[in-house]
Amino acid sequence: MTRRTVLSGIRATGRLHLGNYLGAVKGMLALQDSNEYETFYMVADLHTITVPYDAKKLPQAVRDVVLDYLAAGLDPAKSTIFIQSHVPQHSELANLFSTVVTVARMNHLPTYKEKIKQYPHNVTMALLNYPVLMAADILIYKADSVPVGIDQEPHLEVAREIARKMNEKYGLNFPEPQRFATKGEYVPSLTGTGKMSKSVEGSSILLTDDLETIQKRLAAVPTDVGKGASVPAEGGVAALLTFVELFQGEGKRKEYEEEYMVSGIKYKVLKDELAEAIYKELEPLQKRRKAIEIDGNTVEKILKEGALRARKEAQKTLQEVKLAMGLI
Repeated sequence: MTRRTVLSGIRATGRLHLGNYLGAVKGMLALQDSNEYETFYMVADLHTITVPYDAKKLPQAVRDVVLDYLAAGLDPAKSTIFIQSHVPQHSELANLFSTVVTVARMNHLPTYKEKIKQYPHNVTMALLNYPVLMAADILIYKADSVPVGIDQEPHLEVAREIARKMNEKYGLNFPEPQRFATKGEYVPSLTGTGKMSKSVEGSSILLTDDLETIQKRLAAVPTDVGKGASVPAEGGVAALLTFVELFQGEGKRKEYEEEYMVSGIKYKVLKDELAEAIYKELEPLQKRRKAIEIDGNTVEKILKEGALRARKEAQKTLQEVKLAMGLI
């Protein structure tokens, strides 16, 4: 049986939060544990530097993501785990891909427009080329499945467009990658507005947070009087009910929704029980993370071996593309 290939990665902006875990890592784990897939999982440090960052903190941020990957259950015996910049073929392929993508197409991406608003004084070529590099990340391994959040769909469409153009123009055989969705593909912010993000104060719960910290973070989620004719579809209450469903089940959420419309919800009880449920899932990850940190050579060994495997596969595709484009 021919195994399908998967590529995914998370930017190195610090320790992972529940949004990363539910929206990406859980999908990565599901695919890793299936015999149908060959999985490549990276820390996307090159994507990290497309916006302002602290160069002195980047190495530790990269290491934190790797530790969280391993603590969550990514297994180097089953998956190739590596750092994006350690496989230079990604950047070279992105440069070749840029020959079939117009500046106008990149300018119209909604994600690019959002970043321009967020960083008006740092609109760089790296930011504009972000989706092209992402396409290279995926297609260099001929990956057809990508476990990422729904917000990455516009970038995946660019990858599919590039695959079609390269296939049509140069007779290559790139697949058109599809998103592998998880139940928690959109995890709301604790602020009640938008999705969970490390860059928004009070928005997230980290995978390394202890029970007391989780309780404090949930205590700060904005709520209402706890009773009404209909359950809020947005805001802090809606966010809390989403977390209840994710960590305590759909049945528990329905109980709370009925309470809201009849007797009223006691948010202190809801938040305390929810904190316990979240911590119950995170505690084993935290114990594994501490054990890995004690053995200082483990991470370096995994990353070295992962980069070697990734470069070997990436070089095959790069050679195919360069030959088809008349470069060798």
